Amino acid sequence: MSVSIAIVGAGPAGFYAAAALIKSDADCRVDMIEALPTPFGLVRAGVAPDHQSTKGVIRAFAKTAADPRVAFFGNVRLGQDVSLAELRKLYDTVILAVGAPVDRSLGIPGGDLRGVYGAAAFVGWYNGHPRFGDLAPDLETPSVCVIGNGNVALDVARVLVKTPEEMSASDLADHAARTIHGAPIRDVYVIGRRGPVEAKFTNKELSELGDLGGCVPLVDPAQLTAEVPADLSDRDRRQREKNLATLREFAGRRPDEKPKRLHFVFYARPAAVLGEERVTALRLERTRVEGGRAVGTGETIDVPCGAVIAAIGYRMEEIEGVPMEPGAGVVRNDEGRVDNGLYVVGWARRGPTGVIGTNKADGDLVAARIAKENAAGGKPGRAGLEASLRARGVRWVSFAAWRRIDAAEVAAAPPGAPRRKLIRIKDMLDILENGAATVTKM
Repeated sequence: MSVSIAIVGAGPAGFYAAAALIKSDADCRVDMIEALPTPFGLVRAGVAPDHQSTKGVIRAFAKTAADPRVAFFGNVRLGQDVSLAELRKLYDTVILAVGAPVDRSLGIPGGDLRGVYGAAAFVGWYNGHPRFGDLAPDLETPSVCVIGNGNVALDVARVLVKTPEEMSASDLADHAARTIHGAPIRDVYVIGRRGPVEAKFTNKELSELGDLGGCVPLVDPAQLTAEVPADLSDRDRRQREKNLATLREFAGRRPDEKPKRLHFVFYARPAAVLGEERVTALRLERTRVEGGRAVGTGETIDVPCGAVIAAIGYRMEEIEGVPMEPGAGVVRNDEGRVDNGLYVVGWARRGPTGVIGTNKADGDLVAARIAKENAAGGKPGRAGLEASLRARGVRWVSFAAWRRIDAAEVAAAPPGAPRRKLIRIKDMLDILENGAATVTKM
């Protein structure tokens, strides 16, 4: 009898796990359970809207979803429509691929002022994620501080300073486009606790900032004196040397070249967000790097700004019955195994690191373990889940139904854009019920 496997989460980690399972020698049926009506997770709602080539992996995911051994159950919420305990009774194996969708707290005085946003929420807002549709960030300010030295920080900064023409071929959500392009932002500061050598940017994302139509990248050359450590791997050393070379090019640019400026500020850690009801400035403490760590010097500077966006990491939301690593925001596991018949992949397993393709190794690892450890089937699986959802009146969305939503978004796209995203679950379900959505205005 086929082994029935439920994967909770239909983002990259979930799809890579599903692909590995159906390519393995295991006789299995795989059901992907997703809280949203839309599949693909962060590829749809996390990848920057102007980086459409990165979203090409969706074609491979769609091929997996179309396999007759795989079924998609969208619009099914774990903990509300079905519990983990119930899934473990219904399925021989359950894989958690729930990601790390919650922002880590900034944890400094003033961090709860109006105008402070986490990057997960802010990126979800401009990407049209239904969970963050009501964020309504206040961007009526000439300057914004983005805290973080990774690609997410670069994505946020780039989206804030690109012209409408540069974003015309993106799938930036309409409500976000209106807010961002109507904002008086002229200066964006990208702030890192350590130096340029320690920054986690990839050079492709960093170097494209030099070619923006209406914004010039700026760096203080005095912050670019550190050398790349010799004890790094060849790959890491090359990456950091490229970043330093790019930043040195930026250091030669003039602030008056273009209407907007993107400032890189290194060796500075947030000490406090200033303001009474809303943000008026970000206080930074100057740092130096010792043994790879940022050490405060006691010297502070204040950067006037009306918004602070913290791209400092994410954590997983806890699930009843799932053991967590204390303080780490990930599931306690042994190479993907949590308990008998329960596994974890992706960011929920190892934390928010790597790129989309990094999740493939997780899927391969867990598929191999499942094939070895759970050879016998026998639980109800898909039929049991469908019966349970019907009994509760849950309207789930199949992959074929998602294709109808997808087609409606593509058909509604303005010239040159890939799609016009529906950002309300009700609007998506209206497509399936009525053939058209009465789009909720933001």
